[in-house]
Amino acid sequence: MINRRQFSIVAGVAGLTGFPAVHAQSDRIVLGQSAAFTGPAAQLGIQFHAGAKLYFDQLNAQGGVGGRSVEILKLDDGYEPDRCAENTNKLIDEDVFALFGYIGTPTSIAALPLATKARVPFIAPFTGAMALRTPLNRYAFHVRASYNDETALIVRQLHNVGITRVAVFYQNDAYGKAGLDGATLALAALNLKPVAVATVERNSVDVAKAVQTINAVMPEAVIQISAYKSCAAYIRAARKAGYGGGFYNVSFVGTQALADELGKEGAGVVVSQVMPTPYNNVKGISREFAETVRKSNGAVNANFSSMEGYVAAKVLTEGLRRASGKGGREGLISALESISHQSFGGFNVNFSRTEHVASSFVELSMLTGDGRVRT
Repeated sequence: MINRRQFSIVAGVAGLTGFPAVHAQSDRIVLGQSAAFTGPAAQLGIQFHAGAKLYFDQLNAQGGVGGRSVEILKLDDGYEPDRCAENTNKLIDEDVFALFGYIGTPTSIAALPLATKARVPFIAPFTGAMALRTPLNRYAFHVRASYNDETALIVRQLHNVGITRVAVFYQNDAYGKAGLDGATLALAALNLKPVAVATVERNSVDVAKAVQTINAVMPEAVIQISAYKSCAAYIRAARKAGYGGGFYNVSFVGTQALADELGKEGAGVVVSQVMPTPYNNVKGISREFAETVRKSNGAVNANFSSMEGYVAAKVLTEGLRRASGKGGREGLISALESISHQSFGGFNVNFSRTEHVASSFVELSMLTGDGRVRT
Protein backbone atom coordinates (compact mmCIF):
# COMPACT_ATOMS: atom_id res chain seq x y z
CA MET A 1 0.00 0.00 0.00
CA ILE A 2 1.33 3.45 -0.94
CA ASN A 3 0.05 6.78 0.24
CA ARG A 4 -1.47 9.44 -1.97
CA ARG A 5 1.67 11.56 -2.12
CA GLN A 6 3.67 8.58 -3.40
CA PHE A 7 0.89 7.85 -5.86
CA SER A 8 1.09 11.33 -7.35
CA ILE A 9 4.67 10.56 -8.30
CA VAL A 10 4.19 7.10 -9.75
CA ALA A 11 0.74 7.52 -11.29
CA GLY A 12 2.15 9.25 -14.34
CA VAL A 13 4.24 6.25 -15.31
CA ALA A 14 3.08 4.65 -18.56
CA GLY A 15 1.69 1.19 -18.19
CA LEU A 16 0.51 1.56 -14.60
CA THR A 17 -2.03 -1.23 -14.09
CA GLY A 18 -3.52 -0.36 -10.71
CA PHE A 19 -3.28 1.76 -7.62
CA PRO A 20 -4.77 1.77 -4.15
CA ALA A 21 -8.00 3.45 -3.20
CA VAL A 22 -7.71 7.23 -2.81
CA HIS A 23 -11.21 8.09 -1.66
CA ALA A 24 -11.51 11.73 -0.68
CA GLN A 25 -10.51 12.50 2.87
CA SER A 26 -11.62 15.45 4.94
CA ASP A 27 -8.24 17.16 4.58
CA ARG A 28 -7.85 16.68 0.81
CA ILE A 29 -9.60 17.46 -2.45
CA VAL A 30 -8.33 15.00 -5.04
CA LEU A 31 -8.49 15.78 -8.77
CA GLY A 32 -7.73 13.27 -11.53
CA GLN A 33 -5.84 14.13 -14.71
CA SER A 34 -5.11 11.96 -17.74
CA ALA A 35 -2.76 13.70 -20.16
CA ALA A 36 0.24 13.22 -22.42
CA PHE A 37 3.36 13.14 -20.26
CA THR A 38 5.37 11.11 -22.78
CA GLY A 39 5.43 11.03 -26.58
CA PRO A 40 5.30 13.76 -29.26
CA ALA A 41 2.70 15.82 -27.37
CA ALA A 42 4.30 15.45 -23.94
CA GLN A 43 5.18 19.11 -23.40
CA LEU A 44 1.50 20.03 -23.50
CA GLY A 45 0.69 17.77 -20.57
CA ILE A 46 3.89 18.51 -18.69
CA GLN A 47 3.53 22.29 -18.92
CA PHE A 48 -0.22 22.45 -18.21
CA HIS A 49 0.24 20.22 -15.16
CA ALA A 50 3.20 22.29 -13.97
CA GLY A 51 1.18 25.51 -14.13
CA ALA A 52 -1.80 24.00 -12.31
CA LYS A 53 0.40 22.44 -9.64
CA LEU A 54 2.18 25.76 -9.19
CA TYR A 55 -1.13 27.38 -8.30
CA PHE A 56 -2.32 24.54 -6.06
CA ASP A 57 1.02 24.38 -4.23
CA GLN A 58 0.73 28.09 -3.46
CA LEU A 59 -2.91 27.61 -2.42
CA ASN A 60 -2.06 24.69 -0.14
CA ALA A 61 0.76 26.62 1.51
CA GLN A 62 -1.88 29.22 2.46
CA GLY A 63 -4.23 26.62 3.95
CA GLY A 64 -5.93 25.23 0.85
CA VAL A 65 -9.72 25.52 0.50
CA GLY A 66 -11.47 25.46 3.85
CA GLY A 67 -8.42 23.81 5.37
CA ARG A 68 -8.24 21.12 2.69
CA SER A 69 -5.32 20.77 0.29
CA VAL A 70 -5.96 20.31 -3.44
CA GLU A 71 -3.97 17.55 -5.15
CA ILE A 72 -3.77 16.25 -8.71
CA LEU A 73 -3.36 12.53 -9.38
CA LYS A 74 -2.00 12.22 -12.90
CA LEU A 75 -1.87 9.35 -15.39
CA ASP A 76 -0.02 9.34 -18.69
CA ASP A 77 -2.11 8.57 -21.79
CA GLY A 78 0.49 9.51 -24.41
CA TYR A 79 -2.23 11.48 -26.24
CA GLU A 80 -3.99 8.21 -27.18
CA PRO A 81 -7.78 7.93 -26.67
CA ASP A 82 -7.84 4.26 -25.61
CA ARG A 83 -5.27 4.85 -22.89
CA CYS A 84 -7.13 7.96 -21.79
CA ALA A 85 -10.40 6.02 -21.45
CA GLU A 86 -8.64 3.36 -19.37
CA ASN A 87 -7.07 6.02 -17.17
CA THR A 88 -10.39 7.79 -16.74
CA ASN A 89 -12.11 4.61 -15.58
CA LYS A 90 -9.32 4.09 -13.02
CA LEU A 91 -9.62 7.62 -11.71
CA ILE A 92 -13.41 7.40 -11.46
CA ASP A 93 -13.14 4.03 -9.70
CA GLU A 94 -10.80 5.65 -7.18
CA ASP A 95 -13.43 8.31 -6.47
CA VAL A 96 -11.51 11.45 -7.44
CA PHE A 97 -13.62 14.53 -6.77
CA ALA A 98 -13.35 15.87 -10.33
CA LEU A 99 -11.47 15.28 -13.57
CA PHE A 100 -9.28 18.22 -14.52
CA GLY A 101 -6.91 19.40 -17.23
CA TYR A 102 -7.25 16.64 -19.81
CA ILE A 103 -5.07 17.32 -22.84
CA GLY A 104 -6.49 17.11 -26.34
CA THR A 105 -9.67 16.57 -28.32
CA PRO A 106 -9.57 12.83 -29.14
CA THR A 107 -8.68 11.97 -25.55
CA SER A 108 -11.32 14.27 -24.08
CA ILE A 109 -13.95 12.88 -26.44
CA ALA A 110 -13.11 9.42 -25.12
CA ALA A 111 -13.25 10.56 -21.49
CA LEU A 112 -16.25 12.88 -21.31
CA PRO A 113 -18.96 10.20 -21.75
CA LEU A 114 -17.35 8.22 -18.91
CA ALA A 115 -17.31 11.28 -16.67
CA THR A 116 -20.89 12.11 -17.58
CA LYS A 117 -22.13 8.60 -16.83
CA ALA A 118 -20.37 8.68 -13.45
CA ARG A 119 -21.56 12.26 -12.78
CA VAL A 120 -18.02 13.46 -12.20
CA PRO A 121 -17.26 17.08 -13.21
CA PHE A 122 -14.91 17.36 -16.21
CA ILE A 123 -13.15 20.70 -15.84
CA ALA A 124 -10.83 22.77 -18.06
CA PRO A 125 -9.86 20.32 -20.81
CA PHE A 126 -7.05 21.66 -23.02
CA THR A 127 -9.13 21.61 -26.22
CA GLY A 128 -11.33 23.99 -28.17
CA ALA A 129 -13.41 21.40 -30.03
CA MET A 130 -17.08 22.28 -30.51
CA ALA A 131 -18.07 18.62 -30.15
CA LEU A 132 -17.21 18.88 -26.44
CA ARG A 133 -19.14 22.13 -26.00
CA THR A 134 -22.41 21.65 -27.86
CA PRO A 135 -24.88 20.57 -26.80
CA LEU A 136 -24.28 21.77 -23.25
CA ASN A 137 -23.12 19.00 -20.92
CA ARG A 138 -23.89 19.61 -17.24
CA TYR A 139 -20.60 18.04 -16.16
CA ALA A 140 -18.21 19.75 -18.62
CA PHE A 141 -16.74 23.21 -17.97
CA HIS A 142 -14.44 24.89 -20.51
CA VAL A 143 -12.14 27.74 -19.49
CA ARG A 144 -10.60 28.44 -22.91
CA ALA A 145 -12.09 29.76 -26.16
CA SER A 146 -13.02 27.38 -28.98
CA TYR A 147 -11.14 26.43 -32.12
CA ASN A 148 -13.91 28.17 -34.04
CA ASP A 149 -12.98 31.37 -32.20
CA GLU A 150 -9.30 30.87 -32.98
CA THR A 151 -9.67 30.01 -36.66
CA ALA A 152 -12.13 32.88 -37.13
CA LEU A 153 -9.50 35.34 -35.89
CA ILE A 154 -6.79 33.78 -38.05
CA VAL A 155 -8.93 33.92 -41.20
CA ARG A 156 -10.05 37.47 -40.43
CA GLN A 157 -6.42 38.56 -40.05
CA LEU A 158 -5.47 36.90 -43.32
CA HIS A 159 -8.38 38.57 -45.09
CA ASN A 160 -7.43 41.95 -43.63
CA VAL A 161 -4.00 41.75 -45.27
CA GLY A 162 -5.42 40.55 -48.59
CA ILE A 163 -4.64 36.83 -48.32
CA THR A 164 -7.37 34.63 -49.79
CA ARG A 165 -5.57 31.49 -50.95
CA VAL A 166 -5.42 29.45 -47.76
CA ALA A 167 -4.64 25.74 -47.27
CA VAL A 168 -5.19 23.63 -44.14
CA PHE A 169 -2.77 21.06 -42.75
CA TYR A 170 -4.50 19.07 -40.04
CA GLN A 171 -4.10 16.09 -37.75
CA ASN A 172 -6.21 13.16 -38.91
CA ASP A 173 -8.40 12.82 -35.83
CA ALA A 174 -11.13 14.64 -33.94
CA TYR A 175 -8.82 17.55 -33.06
CA GLY A 176 -7.65 18.15 -36.59
CA LYS A 177 -11.15 17.83 -38.01
CA ALA A 178 -12.48 20.28 -35.43
CA GLY A 179 -9.90 22.82 -36.52
CA LEU A 180 -10.56 22.12 -40.18
CA ASP A 181 -14.28 22.67 -39.60
CA GLY A 182 -13.56 25.98 -37.89
CA ALA A 183 -11.26 27.18 -40.68
CA THR A 184 -13.71 26.08 -43.38
CA LEU A 185 -16.56 27.86 -41.61
CA ALA A 186 -14.56 31.07 -41.26
CA LEU A 187 -13.49 30.99 -44.92
CA ALA A 188 -17.05 30.27 -46.06
CA ALA A 189 -18.21 33.43 -44.30
CA LEU A 190 -15.98 35.28 -46.79
CA ASN A 191 -17.18 33.17 -49.75
CA LEU A 192 -13.88 31.30 -49.75
CA LYS A 193 -12.80 27.71 -49.22
CA PRO A 194 -9.43 26.00 -48.61
CA VAL A 195 -7.39 25.73 -51.79
CA ALA A 196 -5.96 22.43 -50.47
CA VAL A 197 -6.17 20.22 -47.39
CA ALA A 198 -3.74 17.54 -46.22
CA THR A 199 -3.31 15.43 -43.10
CA VAL A 200 -0.80 13.89 -40.73
CA GLU A 201 -1.54 11.02 -38.34
CA ARG A 202 -1.64 11.70 -34.60
CA ASN A 203 1.76 11.23 -32.90
CA SER A 204 3.47 11.10 -36.31
CA VAL A 205 5.86 13.43 -38.15
CA ASP A 206 5.39 11.80 -41.56
CA VAL A 207 4.47 14.98 -43.43
CA ALA A 208 6.00 14.37 -46.87
CA LYS A 209 2.70 13.64 -48.63
CA ALA A 210 1.00 16.63 -47.00
CA VAL A 211 3.80 18.96 -48.11
CA GLN A 212 3.58 17.64 -51.67
CA THR A 213 -0.19 18.10 -51.78
CA ILE A 214 -0.24 21.63 -50.42
CA ASN A 215 2.90 22.93 -52.11
CA ALA A 216 1.44 21.85 -55.44
CA VAL A 217 -1.09 24.69 -55.27
CA MET A 218 1.26 27.20 -53.57
CA PRO A 219 -1.19 28.88 -51.18
CA GLU A 220 -0.40 32.22 -49.62
CA ALA A 221 -0.86 30.80 -46.09
CA VAL A 222 -1.23 27.44 -44.37
CA ILE A 223 -3.40 27.04 -41.28
CA GLN A 224 -2.00 24.22 -39.15
CA ILE A 225 -4.14 22.12 -36.81
CA SER A 226 -1.76 19.64 -35.19
CA ALA A 227 0.69 19.26 -32.31
CA TYR A 228 4.11 20.88 -32.17
CA LYS A 229 6.25 17.98 -33.44
CA SER A 230 4.29 17.48 -36.66
CA CYS A 231 3.76 21.21 -37.24
CA ALA A 232 7.49 21.86 -36.92
CA ALA A 233 8.24 18.97 -39.26
CA TYR A 234 5.76 20.33 -41.79
CA ILE A 235 7.16 23.87 -41.67
CA ARG A 236 10.71 22.64 -42.23
CA ALA A 237 9.76 20.28 -45.05
CA ALA A 238 7.51 22.79 -46.79
CA ARG A 239 10.17 25.48 -46.75
CA LYS A 240 12.82 23.02 -47.94
CA ALA A 241 10.51 22.17 -50.85
CA GLY A 242 10.29 25.85 -51.81
CA TYR A 243 7.22 27.15 -50.01
CA GLY A 244 7.47 30.83 -49.10
CA GLY A 245 4.09 31.61 -47.57
CA GLY A 246 3.01 31.99 -43.96
CA PHE A 247 2.14 29.46 -41.26
CA TYR A 248 -0.72 29.98 -38.81
CA ASN A 249 -1.33 27.67 -35.84
CA VAL A 250 -4.04 27.35 -33.19
CA SER A 251 -3.09 27.41 -29.52
CA PHE A 252 -3.12 23.64 -28.96
CA VAL A 253 0.09 23.39 -30.97
CA GLY A 254 1.99 24.33 -27.80
CA THR A 255 3.60 27.68 -28.56
CA GLN A 256 6.83 27.41 -26.60
CA ALA A 257 7.25 23.77 -27.58
CA LEU A 258 6.89 24.77 -31.24
CA ALA A 259 9.38 27.61 -30.78
CA ASP A 260 11.84 25.22 -29.16
CA GLU A 261 11.40 22.68 -31.97
CA LEU A 262 11.94 25.24 -34.74
CA GLY A 263 14.61 27.47 -33.24
CA LYS A 264 15.55 30.21 -35.70
CA GLU A 265 13.31 28.59 -38.32
CA GLY A 266 10.32 29.68 -36.25
CA ALA A 267 10.67 33.37 -37.11
CA GLY A 268 7.36 34.70 -38.40
CA VAL A 269 5.24 31.68 -37.50
CA VAL A 270 1.91 32.84 -36.06
CA VAL A 271 0.00 31.14 -33.22
CA SER A 272 -3.43 32.14 -31.92
CA GLN A 273 -3.69 32.30 -28.11
CA VAL A 274 -6.61 31.81 -25.73
CA MET A 275 -4.79 32.91 -22.57
CA PRO A 276 -3.25 36.25 -21.57
CA THR A 277 0.43 36.43 -22.39
CA PRO A 278 2.79 35.07 -19.72
CA TYR A 279 5.63 37.18 -21.11
CA ASN A 280 4.67 40.69 -20.04
CA ASN A 281 2.78 42.36 -17.20
CA VAL A 282 -0.10 43.98 -19.09
CA LYS A 283 -2.75 42.06 -17.15
CA GLY A 284 -2.92 41.37 -13.44
CA ILE A 285 -3.06 37.62 -14.01
CA SER A 286 0.19 37.86 -16.00
CA ARG A 287 1.91 39.72 -13.16
CA GLU A 288 0.63 37.22 -10.62
CA PHE A 289 1.75 34.26 -12.71
CA ALA A 290 5.19 35.76 -13.38
CA GLU A 291 5.75 36.39 -9.67
CA THR A 292 4.66 32.87 -8.72
CA VAL A 293 6.92 31.37 -11.38
CA ARG A 294 9.80 33.49 -10.06
CA LYS A 295 9.25 32.13 -6.58
CA SER A 296 9.39 28.57 -7.94
CA ASN A 297 13.15 29.06 -8.52
CA GLY A 298 13.14 27.48 -11.97
CA ALA A 299 10.77 24.62 -11.18
CA VAL A 300 8.21 25.95 -13.69
CA ASN A 301 8.72 27.54 -17.10
CA ALA A 302 6.53 30.51 -18.00
CA ASN A 303 4.73 29.78 -21.28
CA PHE A 304 1.17 29.74 -22.61
CA SER A 305 0.61 26.08 -21.68
CA SER A 306 1.69 26.51 -18.06
CA MET A 307 -0.28 29.77 -17.91
CA GLU A 308 -3.40 27.88 -18.99
CA GLY A 309 -2.88 25.30 -16.25
CA TYR A 310 -2.44 28.09 -13.71
CA VAL A 311 -5.58 29.96 -14.83
CA ALA A 312 -7.63 26.75 -14.94
CA ALA A 313 -6.56 25.89 -11.39
CA LYS A 314 -7.46 29.39 -10.23
CA VAL A 315 -10.93 29.21 -11.77
CA LEU A 316 -11.57 25.75 -10.32
CA THR A 317 -10.46 26.97 -6.90
CA GLU A 318 -13.00 29.79 -7.05
CA GLY A 319 -15.66 27.14 -7.65
CA LEU A 320 -14.41 25.09 -4.71
CA ARG A 321 -14.48 28.13 -2.45
CA ARG A 322 -18.03 29.02 -3.49
CA ALA A 323 -19.14 25.45 -2.89
CA SER A 324 -17.81 25.79 0.68
CA GLY A 325 -17.42 22.03 1.00
CA LYS A 326 -21.18 21.49 0.73
CA GLY A 327 -23.15 19.46 -1.78
CA GLY A 328 -20.26 17.39 -3.08
CA ARG A 329 -19.82 17.32 -6.85
CA GLU A 330 -23.27 18.78 -7.52
CA GLY A 331 -22.36 21.63 -5.21
CA LEU A 332 -19.22 22.28 -7.23
CA ILE A 333 -21.20 22.33 -10.47
CA SER A 334 -23.65 24.88 -9.06
CA ALA A 335 -20.77 26.94 -7.67
CA LEU A 336 -18.97 27.04 -11.02
CA GLU A 337 -22.22 28.06 -12.72
CA SER A 338 -22.40 31.02 -10.33
CA ILE A 339 -19.10 32.48 -11.58
CA SER A 340 -20.63 35.12 -13.83
CA HIS A 341 -18.72 37.94 -15.52
CA GLN A 342 -15.83 37.69 -13.08
CA SER A 343 -12.37 39.00 -13.87
CA PHE A 344 -9.41 36.87 -12.86
CA GLY A 345 -6.73 39.52 -13.13
CA GLY A 346 -8.05 40.69 -16.48
CA PHE A 347 -9.07 37.27 -17.81
CA ASN A 348 -12.86 37.32 -17.84
CA VAL A 349 -14.82 34.20 -16.89
CA ASN A 350 -18.53 33.87 -17.52
CA PHE A 351 -20.30 30.64 -16.59
CA SER A 352 -24.02 30.13 -15.99
CA ARG A 353 -26.56 27.32 -15.86
CA THR A 354 -26.90 27.54 -19.64
CA GLU A 355 -23.27 28.41 -20.52
CA HIS A 356 -20.31 26.24 -19.57
CA VAL A 357 -17.75 27.97 -21.84
CA ALA A 358 -16.07 30.67 -19.80
CA SER A 359 -14.25 32.68 -22.44
CA SER A 360 -14.05 33.63 -26.10
CA PHE A 361 -10.78 35.56 -25.67
CA VAL A 362 -8.36 35.09 -28.59
CA GLU A 363 -5.35 37.06 -29.79
CA LEU A 364 -2.46 36.40 -32.16
CA SER A 365 1.20 35.89 -31.31
CA MET A 366 4.32 35.44 -33.43
CA LEU A 367 7.51 33.46 -32.91
CA THR A 368 10.63 35.59 -33.19
CA GLY A 369 13.16 32.92 -34.12
CA ASP A 370 15.21 33.31 -30.96
CA GLY A 371 12.96 31.22 -28.73
CA ARG A 372 10.68 34.10 -27.78
CA VAL A 373 7.00 34.81 -28.48
CA ARG A 374 5.70 38.28 -29.34
CA THR A 375 2.07 39.27 -28.77
